[in-house]
Amino acid sequence: MSTQPDYAASKPSSGNFKLIASAALAVIVVGAIALDTTVVKIGSADDVRQQAFSPETFGAEQFPKIKANVGDRAVAAAELAAAIAADKKAAAEKYGTATSTGPVIPVTLTGVFGARKANMSEMKVDGLPPETVVRVQTGPAVNGTDLRDATGTIEFGQFTNQIQYQDAGSAINNEMKKSVFAGLDPDTLDGKTATVVGVFKLINPKNWLVTPVKVEFK
Repeated sequence: MSTQPDYAASKPSSGNFKLIASAALAVIVVGAIALDTTVVKIGSADDVRQQAFSPETFGAEQFPKIKANVGDRAVAAAELAAAIAADKKAAAEKYGTATSTGPVIPVTLTGVFGARKANMSEMKVDGLPPETVVRVQTGPAVNGTDLRDATGTIEFGQFTNQIQYQDAGSAINNEMKKSVFAGLDPDTLDGKTATVVGVFKLINPKNWLVTPVKVEFK
């Protein structure tokens, strides 16, 4: 009587084992990625497109704060001139905000507008030494970063690069123009009396170039 030999159950080949192991590993990796992934809704606060720096938005947000700060700290022109004449350094430390190119000082002055040249109008201010020349930026172009630097709260480290930092200054100037120069015709200022609140960089004590935050005519 013949008998059939018993055959042992076949074992999975090494190739199949590797395939199964790779599939299991893939499942683990995908699971880990899913756990570490945050779904960002388009247009939400987490959308990186919403976080791109907008100079226009920055300027609109910051100018009212700068205007209020300058208005609160502004020194009467005659008082400031006397302090500068007595001790320029002490006056800068007391009234100004330090920058790498000189202190920016808030000032309020009342006087009569005079000759206009290159986006600036001279102003004759009572109580100042006769040799002190005051000019007010009256546009349409407004130069410098005095408004940006006036409070000391806007610093380079808040921005990605120098371009953004410069754009921030320009945007603040543009907001100032919308606020201060609206309805103002700079070519008709000669002879008009006004009170100006603004800032200037103290470099030459006899030459004040004021960037205004407010102009009120008498």
